[in-house]
Amino acid sequence: MTTIDRRTVIATGALALAGAAAQTGAAEAKAAPKPVFSVAMTTIPIVGERDVFPVRRIYCIGRNYAAHAIERGSDPTREPPFFFQKPTDAIQNVPVGVVADHPYPSLTKNYHHEVELVAALKSGGTDIAPEHALDHVYGYALGLDMTRRDLQNEMSAQKKPWEIGKSFDHAAVLGPIHPVSKVGHLTKGAISLAINGKVRQESDLSKMIWSVAEQISKLSEAFELKAGDIIYSGTPENVGPVVKGDVLLCKLETLPDMSIRIV
Repeated sequence: MTTIDRRTVIATGALALAGAAAQTGAAEAKAAPKPVFSVAMTTIPIVGERDVFPVRRIYCIGRNYAAHAIERGSDPTREPPFFFQKPTDAIQNVPVGVVADHPYPSLTKNYHHEVELVAALKSGGTDIAPEHALDHVYGYALGLDMTRRDLQNEMSAQKKPWEIGKSFDHAAVLGPIHPVSKVGHLTKGAISLAINGKVRQESDLSKMIWSVAEQISKLSEAFELKAGDIIYSGTPENVGPVVKGDVLLCKLETLPDMSIRIV
């Protein structure tokens, strides 16, 4: 082989290698990006199932029982429904039959309980009609919307967002989800909360100003609801403070009790 032939072979080989490297680089550039670290998904146990319910968003309705609206200084006959959100990782799952430790949060000296029915959605959409809203409900749970009331009141007085009073670690206490296929739709039934054996909150789901169906419909006017959304549907009157050592017992007709201890 002549010198020219050898040079031609070497040059051709080099070009081939460069082309292969370029193709590899292009392929790597087109590969899907990867997270720089993993973030755990928040889930809720489902009664009688090995599978769990993945949480997308937490919505909460405010002042949805007339007597509670009045004790919070609102006129329930005039006020349209309003909503706020909590972060999904604020959920504290409480198993049935267990008194779970619940940490007293930082920054507050007036920590309040609010027992509530929680609806979990299997589907969603926008502008959902009330008569079709319950078709999107997967199941129900018993919940506590825990509140740093002094921080909420302070922010409200200053006309500032009061997220700090509602959205913090362990602020969304929750029992397991009971599928509609097993418990039906919970539109009425006694709901209560006792502290150290003394009943503090006591009402009936039928006394909600806005039903779960109406809440779903109203929410879907402002947001596109999706599977994995949960809705805290409001608390009855007589919300009040808890201190370390208190044991809270929550009851909702047809569902198992839920209990926590403030630590």
